[in-house]
Amino acid sequence: MRYAKLFPILALIAGCAPALANTDEIQVYDGDIAAPGVFNLTVHNNYTVHGSKTPDFTGGLVPDHSLNGVPEWAYGVTDWFEAGLYLPLYSVTENKGAVLNGFKLRALFVAPDNAERTFFYGINFEFSYNSRHWDTRKYTSEIRPILGLHLGRVDLIFNPILDNSYEGVSRLDFAPSTRVAYHLSKQWSVAAEEYDDFGPLRRFLPGSQQSHQLFAVADYSSDAIDIEAGIGAGLTPATDSLALKLILSKDLN
Repeated sequence: MRYAKLFPILALIAGCAPALANTDEIQVYDGDIAAPGVFNLTVHNNYTVHGSKTPDFTGGLVPDHSLNGVPEWAYGVTDWFEAGLYLPLYSVTENKGAVLNGFKLRALFVAPDNAERTFFYGINFEFSYNSRHWDTRKYTSEIRPILGLHLGRVDLIFNPILDNSYEGVSRLDFAPSTRVAYHLSKQWSVAAEEYDDFGPLRRFLPGSQQSHQLFAVADYSSDAIDIEAGIGAGLTPATDSLALKLILSKDLN
């Protein structure tokens, strides 16, 4: 395909950071992008109802009772490429108050007309600049393959994400996300989503130290706005036990 040669080149450039207890985006990518020439705004917000009362690292944010989010600005460049900017990343926490966390650049490549395909696929690259209280490393990035099946009213989607803090291939962090959705109608769907962090590829963390969180999600889609809302429960001691997410998305032209 026209964009196939770009994948290995960008894969060599990109890498990702170990998953944080605080995160700005809780979403499984489904391979859909803005149409060519269309601007889209997606606002991500999530709130940790019950989580860790201590930061992941010295000077970091306390996850418990934290609000994290970001506006995501996207532009459909072609029918297979969407460029994005996350700005500003923000949090409101009990130990830091309201703070800015940095920004991210995104390049999303997909098979054209993914919504009409039985098997669909793509790959997303994110490049992050992080404030010190958000991540111990100033520069991180993410490689997010997108694999899925449209089976009638059912969608099966898997994002085998690799996070990298530029410390070598063996230290890439495996943090996959999975979505199983059922379409009740053209506008409404419900889904189960799981967000995991197994740790570095060279040696996964012990089970009790891994992060596994299961979300129940409802989606509403219309010409005016798309809404995704969910509630998530932690499945391990290392996972925040209760979290909420809300994603609002709208084409701007």
